[in-house]
Amino acid sequence: MRTHHHIGCARCGALNRVPAERLGDDPVCGRCGTELLPGAPVELRDDNFDAVAGKTELPVLVDFWATWCGPCRMMAPAFAQAAQQLRGRALLVKVDTDANPELAQRFAIRSIPTLVRLEGGREVRRQAGALPAGQIVAMAS
Repeated sequence: MRTHHHIGCARCGALNRVPAERLGDDPVCGRCGTELLPGAPVELRDDNFDAVAGKTELPVLVDFWATWCGPCRMMAPAFAQAAQQLRGRALLVKVDTDANPELAQRFAIRSIPTLVRLEGGREVRRQAGALPAGQIVAMAS
């Protein structure tokens, strides 16, 4: 069993070492004080994605979406609900493919919404299409 986990801060990019037993205690960044596992989706961009998703040792579930996409907007509440349920066990992030074309290209996003599960910064699973909260939780667990 791991005694600690590294978690990247979405605000300042600092890598934080969090004791495993404190993951559910709303840990904050040691540099800027931002909540690291807020229980809500975290918006990431081309410029901070690797510092957060690539360095976080918990499972990271990425929702690739766009503002104009109806199914993406329909799935947003389920994704937020899943983030709350997975608080302290996984990090759920959103990437707007229109605003972040480098990430969309790097992950070869062909349809949205697309969920990608990362472990140690590597893709281990992918699912295209809108999902209910229960399936999102299962994908991240």
